Amino acid sequence: MTGNNKPHFVTSQNFHGDNEYIEWLREIKSRYQAVRSRVALQANYGALEFNWLLGRDIVQKQAEARWGTGVVNQLSLDLREAYPDVKGFSARNLYYMKGWYEFYMTDDNHKKILHQLGAKLQIAENQNPIRLHQLGAEIVSPDRIDSIIDDGGMLPIFGIIPWKHHLLITSKCKSVEEAFYYMARVIDEGLSKRELADVIDNGDFGKQGKAITNFASQLATHQSQLAASVLKDPYRLDFLMLERGYNERDLENAIAKDITRFLLELGNGFTYVGRQPELVVGADGYFPDLLFYHIRLRCYVVIELKVVDFKPEFAGKLNFYVAACNKLLRQSGDNPTIGLLLCKSKDQTKVEWAFDSIQNPMGVATYEGIKIKDKLPSIEELTKRLDMVEQELREYKERDRKNNDEE
Repeated sequence: MTGNNKPHFVTSQNFHGDNEYIEWLREIKSRYQAVRSRVALQANYGALEFNWLLGRDIVQKQAEARWGTGVVNQLSLDLREAYPDVKGFSARNLYYMKGWYEFYMTDDNHKKILHQLGAKLQIAENQNPIRLHQLGAEIVSPDRIDSIIDDGGMLPIFGIIPWKHHLLITSKCKSVEEAFYYMARVIDEGLSKRELADVIDNGDFGKQGKAITNFASQLATHQSQLAASVLKDPYRLDFLMLERGYNERDLENAIAKDITRFLLELGNGFTYVGRQPELVVGADGYFPDLLFYHIRLRCYVVIELKVVDFKPEFAGKLNFYVAACNKLLRQSGDNPTIGLLLCKSKDQTKVEWAFDSIQNPMGVATYEGIKIKDKLPSIEELTKRLDMVEQELREYKERDRKNNDEE
């Protein structure tokens, strides 16, 4: 051991830091954080795989039929006695393990869906080998996916999602398709358990891809599918409170004031660029309502707000804004700009006919949930009402006086 061996307090005396030291410290901290994260991920992956396989054993061994309905409770007691410091062996948690496995593997139809959706999500995640490596997992080929499912094993992508997230998904989702939709959201967006509960309660799965668009004819297949999955219908704006009879500017102002909540409702990947950016063409100025950029789509998204039902003429104005963004904002690496009309309601035939000759990718969706508050009367209105009441009282007194005189 080198250095001062005499008793002393550790201080930074005789230290002469510089930019090189700061960079070295940053590298050390980054390296340690990566190691700590990898250890945590691998521990989570191993624990999840154990839970999956234990649930599989309880189901496949028909444990309750073979050893009695109390077998899960007994197994819990035995495991807790063997590993007293482990909290995950409660009887309740063992039943969760069983239910988790059964949700995906309960019958041949579920297994078929698991083959399709599991392969699709796993192949997408194969594009991120660093994360799989951190998990201690492997890049899995489609043939290997089939083998894993046939053997009742756990797909590696399941290990990316925390245990409590899995329990929330299986307790609230009604189908394997819905469960995979929310698993993909957790993987892509890093949703916390509370955020996951919010998007499930909000019914995002049922809204996915419901906006009416012309993406199929105006975008490349992959971009079209991705863009369609990004948009939803309806959008829930229950975080807004507006006065009765609000107009488009009122709606836009309210959204701009709470843009964080609006971004959450739009979904992952949207970056706010601005509101009412001035577009000058010739001697005229134009002002698109809201402008965003979507990271995964790699394109600008123009949103126009309407507080009435969809009208065909709305499409022409939005098309103009989309064309302007393509010509003035779009860079070489960007995909074509997308336009989105948010309306009070829409008629599918009107939308489809309005889009028939439009060459830019556009969609129409609706919104709901805005809270309405009654507009408070102004001072002038209150004064006018008081004057009317006073006049009515004077007239009533006059009539009453005349009646008394006549009697």
